[in-house]
This record gives sequence, C-alpha cells and structure tokens, in this order.
Amino acid sequence: MRLSGRAALAVGLAGAVLAPVTPAFAAPPPVTADLRADVDRNGRVDITGTGDQTGEDTWSAGRGAVFLPNIDDDAKRCRTTGPDGKPLSDAKLAKCNDAADTTVNGAADAKDLARLRTVPMAQAPKDASGTVRVTGKGAKHARLFIKRAGGWTAVTAKTTLTAAELRAGVELGLEGTDVVRDRAVWDGSAVVELKVTAGSTTTSDKVTLHVAPLLTQHHLQRAQRMLVTEIQGKGPFSRAQQKFVKDLDTQAKKAGVKQSTVKFTKYGDIWAQDFVEPAYAGMTGEDGRPRTIRIMLRSAQPDREAGRELFEKLRGPDMGVVQVTGVKDSEEWTLNSMGNLETIPPYTHGGRSYPAGRIIMGERKDTGSKPAKAMRTLLASQGLQNPLFLDTSWLHVGHVDEFVQFLPAPGTPRGWRIGVADPDAGMKLLRDAKAAGHGKTKMFSVKGFEGMPAPKETIDQTLADKKLRADNALAAKRIKANLEVLKRETGVTDAEIVRVPALFTRGTDEGVAADRMPLLRRIGGSADTPEAVREYGQQRELGKPTGPSVMTSAYVPGAVNGVLLGPDRYLAPRQWGPVIGGKDIFTQAVTAAYRKAGFKVSYIDDYYTYHLGMGEVHCGTNTLRDTTKPWWRP
Repeated sequence: MRLSGRAALAVGLAGAVLAPVTPAFAAPPPVTADLRADVDRNGRVDITGTGDQTGEDTWSAGRGAVFLPNIDDDAKRCRTTGPDGKPLSDAKLAKCNDAADTTVNGAADAKDLARLRTVPMAQAPKDASGTVRVTGKGAKHARLFIKRAGGWTAVTAKTTLTAAELRAGVELGLEGTDVVRDRAVWDGSAVVELKVTAGSTTTSDKVTLHVAPLLTQHHLQRAQRMLVTEIQGKGPFSRAQQKFVKDLDTQAKKAGVKQSTVKFTKYGDIWAQDFVEPAYAGMTGEDGRPRTIRIMLRSAQPDREAGRELFEKLRGPDMGVVQVTGVKDSEEWTLNSMGNLETIPPYTHGGRSYPAGRIIMGERKDTGSKPAKAMRTLLASQGLQNPLFLDTSWLHVGHVDEFVQFLPAPGTPRGWRIGVADPDAGMKLLRDAKAAGHGKTKMFSVKGFEGMPAPKETIDQTLADKKLRADNALAAKRIKANLEVLKRETGVTDAEIVRVPALFTRGTDEGVAADRMPLLRRIGGSADTPEAVREYGQQRELGKPTGPSVMTSAYVPGAVNGVLLGPDRYLAPRQWGPVIGGKDIFTQAVTAAYRKAGFKVSYIDDYYTYHLGMGEVHCGTNTLRDTTKPWWRP
C-alpha cells in the first residue's frame, strides 16, 4: 500500500505501530459551484479574490452587476414595412430589436451582453455536470447565453455544462429583453443560478444582476448631436422653417457640435422636442469603458405619427426606441409632450442623492391633470430619477421648458444653476423705456411675413393693456411658487438662480394666444403648411381649456426656451423686442443675464415658424448628449 507522507513519518517514529492512512482511492475534495459577475462594475469578472464575490446576492444603485436592455438593432435587420410593402403598425415596429430573438447578432451585439463566469473546478470528476438559468420574475425579461466554440448560444432548459467545461470555466452573457416598465410587475432584477452535481452531491451559487435603468439626459452632459424636423416643400412656411434648420446647423457647428444634425423629414411635425425624449442605459464594457445604448423614449401620444420616425430613421446600432402602451387619447394630451419633461442635473440634498439627475414634469394642479400614468409609472420605476411635479396650469401649453432650465455652473455648490423666466424683469424693461421717453416705440421689431403685417403695438399700448399686466403678474407668482419647490427639493439658493427677462400673454378659448390667431388661421389654410403643424403642434388642445380662465404663453419669444449647445454656449430665440438707440432692449437684457452666468449667447429667428405656434427653439429641437459617464457615480 502506498502511504501518504504523513503515514510514512509515523512508521519511522513508531516502528511497527501504523498510523491511519488515506486510501489511494479516496474521493477528491468536494466540488463547489462558484458563479461570478461584474459586481464592482470595473468591466472585468474576477474569478480570483473577493472583488466580484462580496455582495453578489444583493444589488444597490452604487454596487452590483448590471446588464443592458438589449433593444437596439446592431445588425440593422429590423424592417419598417411588411412583406406587402405597407408600413408596420406601431406595435410591430416596437417588437423588433436585438433581444427579440435568441441569437447574438454579430460582434457588436455580443458587446451588449453582461458577462458572467464560472470559477474553474480543476478537481471536477468525470461525472460532474452543471446547469445555469435565470430564476424568478427576471426569467421573463432576461436571456442567458453561453459561449462555446461555435459562438454564443442561448441557454435553454436542456443546456448542460460538461465536466470539461466546469474544469475550464464557462463564460456566459446576459441581455435584457426590455426596460423596467412597472416595478410592481418586474423590478429589473435577474438572479442567475449555477448548479453543479458530482456523484450524489449538488452545490449551487447565485448572482443577482439588475437591468440598467432608463435615464434621461441632463445639461451637464455635453451636446454631441442635434435633432430637428425639416419641412419639405418650397412654399413660404417651408422656406422659413428650412432657414431655421440651416441656421441651427451653423450655430451648432460654431459651438463645437461635430456630428451632423439628424433631420426628421417624413411627418411634418416641427416640434422635435415633443415627440421624443432621448434617454440611455449603460454598464461597464469588457474593456473597462462605458457601454451605452441610447434609447429614444417616444411621447405617450399614440396618435402622433412623428414618433414612428424614431424606428424608421434612428433605430440601429446602439440606438433603441421605447414607447409606452395603454395610453388613451383622452388623457391630457399636451402634458404628454416631452417638452414637459426636463432633468435636474445630479445633486444631493436632504439625505437624498440623485447621481443621474432628477426628472421634472408639469401637471395642472387646478384640475388634477397629469401626464399619462403609463409614462409616469415607467419613469418612476427606474428608481433613480423619481419625477418631481411642478404646476404648469397657468401655461396654455403647460410645458416646464416654457419657464425653467438648468445651466452648467462650475465652481458652484452643485455645479449648476437654475434659469427661470422673469416677467417682472420684462415689465421693468418696458416701464424704464417709457420713463425714458420711448413709449411710442414699437413693441416688436420683427418684419411682416408673406403679406401678414408686422405687429403694430407700442410700448405704451402694451403697458396700458390690463390683461397683459395681469397675465405677467400671474406668471411671476406661479414661477415664484415653482421656484420655491425647486429650492426646497434641491437646496439651490437665490445666488444660484439666473433670472431671464420674459413676458407672457393669455390664451383664448380656441387654444391660441390672441395676438397669434391671424397667422395660425393663415397657415392653417395654406397647402404649404403640413397638417402636423396644426394637428400635433403646441397649440393643440382636446377641447377647450379646463383650467383657469387665464392661461398664458410667451409674448416676447421665450429666451429660457432655448438650447444649451456647449458648457458655455447658449442658443436663444431672437427677441424682436423694442429697438432703442439702435439696440433691442430685450436682446441686451437677455444677453447680460446669461453673460453674468458665464454664457455666450447666440440668437436664431423662430418668430414665424415656432413662436407664433406657441413654442420656441427648444420646442423645435432636440439633442443627443454625452452619456459615457457612469450613472452610478456622482
């Protein structure tokens, strides 16, 4: 009998007395299942040490393995028309993406998989075998793949890990088939379980992963690309709107936005801010760099055709689209436009932290109307940007972007400031001009448009308008109340607020500001103007307003309703205010307000294309921003 080293030593010391020995046929050490994922989010799955083992069965916003909702189209295989050449329905458009099948669609798609590894079991006997699976509710929302010589293969109930694979260690990949839509249905978690059986012994190990949250962009993320609708045609409205697009291109390039502008051309809906909210989901890739999928969040307006172009034009590599379902047209239509969704940049206050920023949305508190429940549920279910609601019942369109914005501010306590429309400052500009003897000066310096005469009112007439004075007193009061909510929730002080001169005017029962009715009637009957400009534009209402008798919109083009093109570059709508001494007094005041906050302001004319439709530059554009910074880091 062959003795172990310890037994031989015993014989030498004790003569004929033999110590117990370990038989040569004794069982090898027990095989222990050990499954790892990228718990520390550094891009590597460490199979040695405890870096990716500690806390593997829990998950928090700051630690725990992440997987992507793999809803882009890396191989560009998704069709937008059926075999008969007819456009697919919205539901069928949304069904196609990389996670809609059980195939890894190329090398790019493989990068969207979150990796897991089994720790090699060098002592696994020949009869050892293993299984892996996603357990619990996550099994319906996540798909597991195994990497073998032939490439990636979907794991099924019949998939078995061989003894040889267990000895060498196995690489797995996990994808999400959707974003979290309702935490009550699925909270985003996926528990992957490894079971290993050797002889009569079975051991198991579980790792908890969480699908990356769908996050909206904020203004500390630099603009990388502009989105805008370009109306087709050669009529007067089309030419004016095409000039706007050309000027936008020019201003974006000057500000350092290098990627070419995306132009929506199919449906004639000029409100590019409103039918989509660019969002994203990210994890750390295998190379240690951020792996991000942009997700275009379609507005909860099922009859708004422009949202289809997100699938038809944008969906592709690293770009997916999400649309909510179960939305009825009877819900407050205008509140569902994405101009009514903005994002406060990251902050910590009152014991709460929002490392990816926090969403704000408008609601009509006087009537209790809110954005669609399906959208509110989806946004809240992400768990990181819990929406804060402001009162927009005083605004005819009712969008938060009409009066508030967030501006980068390096060196301040939060790194950003709040910009707000200031009606008091706007009225003071007019009173000061009148006091200086300029009361007879025209209120607007804009010229007429295609046979429509320019506005003729003077500063004196504007100040004498009791309704307009009341409108701006109301606007100032409501803005102050909303600002108090923002200050309470974020900790922002008065020193961190940029007040931008503005003026507001009330609407009418027809849903259009009184001074704008002539033009809208004119373009409404023009063959040159797309139906979508009227039907899906800012001025649309489902019947008459149900809120207070006074609901306002911008009188002078709303300067805060512009676009942040760079950390210190801002694009505002041209003011077309009173010209005194050769200078537009509103332009001077707006420029001074932003300059004091560290911004160089450029202007773009949107008077007849957007402003008279109750929107501005921000309403007519959108941006794709840099989303590479990990969302879990402040």
